[in-house]
Amino acid sequence: MKLEKLAGERFRERPSDCIADSHALMLRGGYMKYVANGIFSSYMPLKRILRKIEQIIREEMDAIDGQEVQFPVVMPASLWQESGRYESIGREMARFQDRSGNPLVLGMTHEEAAVQLVREYGKSYLKYPFMVYQIQTKFRDEARPRAGLIRVREFTMKDAYSFHTSQEDLEAYYEKCRSAYERIYKRVGLPEVISVASDSGMMGGSISHEFMLLTPVGEDSIAICPECGYRSNMEAAEHIIEMQRDGESAPLTRVHTPNIHSIEDVCSFLGASPKDSCKAVVYQRNSDDRYIVIFIRGDLEVNETKLTNHLGYEIHPAVITEDCGLHAGYIGPVCPGGDPIVLYDRSLEGRNNLSCGANISEYHYTGLDMERDVPDAEYVDLAKIQEGGICPCCKKPGITISHGIEVGNIFQLGTKYTKTMHMTYVDRDGASEHPVMGCYGIGVGRLAAAICEARHDDRGPIWPAAVAPWQIHLCAVRSDNAEVREYADRLYGELQSRGIEVIYDDRNVSAGVMFADADLLGVPCRVIVSPRNMKKQVVEITSRDQTFSRESALDSAAEELCRIVKDPAAS
Repeated sequence: MKLEKLAGERFRERPSDCIADSHALMLRGGYMKYVANGIFSSYMPLKRILRKIEQIIREEMDAIDGQEVQFPVVMPASLWQESGRYESIGREMARFQDRSGNPLVLGMTHEEAAVQLVREYGKSYLKYPFMVYQIQTKFRDEARPRAGLIRVREFTMKDAYSFHTSQEDLEAYYEKCRSAYERIYKRVGLPEVISVASDSGMMGGSISHEFMLLTPVGEDSIAICPECGYRSNMEAAEHIIEMQRDGESAPLTRVHTPNIHSIEDVCSFLGASPKDSCKAVVYQRNSDDRYIVIFIRGDLEVNETKLTNHLGYEIHPAVITEDCGLHAGYIGPVCPGGDPIVLYDRSLEGRNNLSCGANISEYHYTGLDMERDVPDAEYVDLAKIQEGGICPCCKKPGITISHGIEVGNIFQLGTKYTKTMHMTYVDRDGASEHPVMGCYGIGVGRLAAAICEARHDDRGPIWPAAVAPWQIHLCAVRSDNAEVREYADRLYGELQSRGIEVIYDDRNVSAGVMFADADLLGVPCRVIVSPRNMKKQVVEITSRDQTFSRESALDSAAEELCRIVKDPAAS
């Protein structure tokens, strides 16, 4: 490929609205073009990268007996009504009607399509286990697309779905797939990706893991224990509380707190610590706007994922009206007004001598004793784990919170979909059973962005050899020089004849412009033909990551470059 014919503009200035380096570099390097919020078109360099990532994924899925299939982008709503997700999934899923008025959806995930594909095939236990996978375009109407390809609305995804006759068989295959994922990340140049326990969310199931690249631009928060190696998405991490109780309980006393609403102001007014207070966080149920009040220790935050999982339905932050029976800023656990659903975080269990709202405007209580004053409270884990908190695994303090980009996920779905969609098989004893499912996803575009995020410098991406858009970047400096032109053209043809992927820059531009574009394309190996090098009868061979630079004789340059391409580590 000649660079002068390569569609897409390359430029030096960083776009002002890019929070992620990968987003800025892919725009600057002519990899993609903005179409709409969270939707991009791909130019040739990105398309080649994505194709190589897809091939690595295919090879690893095939190695664990995966069968590649293709599910439809558009599906009838009836499939999703079978599973029960047509109503439970919110506006992320695009719904529309065909010309006959039949309701349809755009595929944002394909569990239903997978079950529909194989439920007639899988009628006998003799067919199991098996796994099908696809690499397909999807659409998910994300509320907040961000950071280029890291969070988009239209994306390419690898989905795999496995089917089993027992939980034990699923668990064995789950570990096999986890190992395949580790190989994928290593092969694409991200061996530092880690797996963390995660929340299953709308996918369902009891066990799930996410694969994370730790980076400051990641939007996921990861709890990590440096002592035992525990790792979990913050949404799923259990918050461990050490029981603290004073020897004696003070009496419950009402205190006038005029025009004081926030927990910080209340504690300052009372001379108390937020850790010794009980605050109320209020939501409303989406279906009917009923109020939900969560009481939690004053210094903690509610984990909304834990809350919605516990409730089993969607919620939103409350709008507290004058006639709802709740007094904003003064809500407490002793006889709250109205008819809310009330939940207590276990950070309050056994606590005494706390401050809290008195359920009367401009008044708070001191001396709250949960055992004495709220004896019927039942406690659940609803708090976010904190930096320095106690590890749920080894029970030692010192949890650290890091940010990460999710580059893959795996779920043990159980029978969630096979039951609702009536998929059964006959076991060896003649009984009818529901298969057990697992599902395994990788976002291809997001993985490319994560590679760029981890492998770049100020000048551009440094693509690992396995996924780079080309293997060699040939620069003919001063292509108007007949000797340079003749040799560079000959080397280009010889490399192509040997099956080497070459991007050839023979434009009549300055060396500075040529090398700046080469940096943005990030090809791992660059070969420079110039008048100075021709006088020395050599070409200059350098690596994009600056780990090597050498000269090679003109008559042996092609052979040398082939060796480098074959074994980049040996260069």
